[in-house]
Amino acid sequence: MSAEAVAQAGVPDRVHTSHDLDAACVTTIRTLCMDAVQAANSGHPGTPMGMAPVVYTLWQRFLRFDPADPIWPNRDRFVLSAGHASTLLYSLLHLTGVRAVNPAYETLGEPSVSLDDLKRFRQLDSKCPGHPEYRWTSGVECTTGPLGTGAATSVGMAIAARWQAAYFNRPEFTLFDYDTFAMCGDGDLMEGVSGEAASLAGHLKLANLCWVYDNNHITIEGDTGLAFTEDVATRFIGYGWHVTRVGDANDLEMLTRAFNVFERERDRPTLIIVDSHIGYGAPTKEGTAQAHGEPLGEEEVRATKRFYGVPEDLTFHVPQGIYEHFAAGIGARGREGRDAWMATFDKYRAQYPELAEQLYAMQHRQLPEGWDAAIPTFPADAKGKATRDTSGTVLNALAQRVPWLLGGSADLSPSTKTRLTFDGAGDFEPDGRPGASPAGRNLHFGVREFVSAAVCNGLSLSKVRPFWSTFLIFSDFARGAIRLSALMEIPVVHIFTHDSIGVGEDGPTHQPVEQLASLRAVPGLLVIRPSDANEVAQAWRVVMAQRHTPAALVLTRQALPTLDRERYGAASGLAKGGYVLADSDGDPEVILIATGSEVHLAIAAHEQLTADGVRCRVVSMPCWELFEAQPQEYRDAVLPPSVTARVAVEQASVLGWERYTGAEGAVVGMHTFGASAPLKALAAKFGFTPDAIVNVARERMAAAGR
Repeated sequence: MSAEAVAQAGVPDRVHTSHDLDAACVTTIRTLCMDAVQAANSGHPGTPMGMAPVVYTLWQRFLRFDPADPIWPNRDRFVLSAGHASTLLYSLLHLTGVRAVNPAYETLGEPSVSLDDLKRFRQLDSKCPGHPEYRWTSGVECTTGPLGTGAATSVGMAIAARWQAAYFNRPEFTLFDYDTFAMCGDGDLMEGVSGEAASLAGHLKLANLCWVYDNNHITIEGDTGLAFTEDVATRFIGYGWHVTRVGDANDLEMLTRAFNVFERERDRPTLIIVDSHIGYGAPTKEGTAQAHGEPLGEEEVRATKRFYGVPEDLTFHVPQGIYEHFAAGIGARGREGRDAWMATFDKYRAQYPELAEQLYAMQHRQLPEGWDAAIPTFPADAKGKATRDTSGTVLNALAQRVPWLLGGSADLSPSTKTRLTFDGAGDFEPDGRPGASPAGRNLHFGVREFVSAAVCNGLSLSKVRPFWSTFLIFSDFARGAIRLSALMEIPVVHIFTHDSIGVGEDGPTHQPVEQLASLRAVPGLLVIRPSDANEVAQAWRVVMAQRHTPAALVLTRQALPTLDRERYGAASGLAKGGYVLADSDGDPEVILIATGSEVHLAIAAHEQLTADGVRCRVVSMPCWELFEAQPQEYRDAVLPPSVTARVAVEQASVLGWERYTGAEGAVVGMHTFGASAPLKALAAKFGFTPDAIVNVARERMAAAGR
């Protein structure tokens, strides 16, 4: 449909024909978006105006989504990767009557987005924040965050649909066959993570995935020709995608045809390239259409409404018949699909009660009974194993009890020990590849750290329990997606091995120093660095019990002794973040605090000091976040305020440790990058030896008058 046709249709108070209703709905979406941005005096009106016909066509004619039950398990997913166009999604959530859902998964009677919410776009506590936020506004499938990340997350949702179908569906029962749609802009496709994700999706032949590319040729600095002149269609064909094009974003029938083409595609993901214009149809004083990163202005809003043929003095106006039209379209279709699914599930539950119980538990982020029964207890062993190895053992024990626990690595599973090796685990790969199965539990992400974490976010949003892994140094590549897992409060497990200068000869480029501090700076992320096999086992118990909290497990490459827990504190203390591992007779004179491999250095120093008559305590502090969550009374019992002679030991940046050492304490840590040398030479160079720790402890005791 042309801009002129939209203008001629107008938005009278009552519309009659289907053609009129289509035009009126598109125009109403546009005017709501314009008004919301103008009321906030902040935001991006251009993309919502240009893409309104596209999302209208998708939602009203194709999207399988029940506004009355926006968490129905087999709903289609819509991801607004171009999150700056958030008013587009909020307008749809309002017009289609999406109901709010509370944290207990109960659908409430109130709307997810009211007209008052739209009027308070970008204002404090509004359900319409500047970018879509998961768990804040029902109907928002994910926090898409910076450009490209939402598109990558949608790949995880498409993988989840395939896996859930393979695991739960039976010949006579189709419980999962949903599609995932993502709307992307030029910025999304410039970001590298979208390329990583598209490459993976093409390899996996995710025919249930459709990206809609808003090809409007505009970014903040101006025309995309400044920096983005590649042939996007050819690039995606090279990725193994099916590519189709709609030459005019206002042509509802061509859009309908494009979505029909996607539905018929069985072997490839689909990219629909839609040619649009930012602020399509909005005349400026110069007579051209423009609007991107700022409001149009009162006069331009009025002029645009005149162009569309709507009352220019009315704001947030929804003409009669619009709500009813959406209710008769997506509302009726979604309700019918959801009701049919529930009826099917009732029959499924009668025939497959165990699978139905698992599906319910998965959807509610619950765990099966006895999920942790197979976690081993490790005997004392002076030689021990690397914590990456014991983590792999525990992970395999858990995965056999939690069927929807799946994941992989960024091409490093032999090193990170994250491959599921039990019979039937299999690989999630396209048909025809050796060992491939759509129900495979092992994912192969390739050398793509950012997309590994983003895909796992998508998996978690689809209610499976995902994990992924790489070396700690490479966590930097994935930081954007790690942050979003915390922001969305979803229980993704990020596994990082090769956790210190202990990687030795690989040198400073591969030796993490600042990464632990960086991860600890993320609000809502548990960063756990266990010291031996039994702390690893307890770490997994803590992590798996989380329903809304992601975790970073930080593990060693080198072997660590398994401590004798009859001699030292119980590893169950890990659940409190920090605990007394070794103590003195009487009140301590000095406290040594350590994490991971350095706990064993602290114990060796403790033995020397104790032999010399010093009352020394060792505190294992595997997780700052869990420790900070404990009552002050407990924290003071572990770290008595009266004991100011404290030494923290960690092969990482010292940043942050002052909260536990205090002004009179010291930190044995890294103040520079590492070096390329065998581990023993590095330990001596940087002061990670029992003798060096003893010397620092004595200095602190002397300074404290001990």
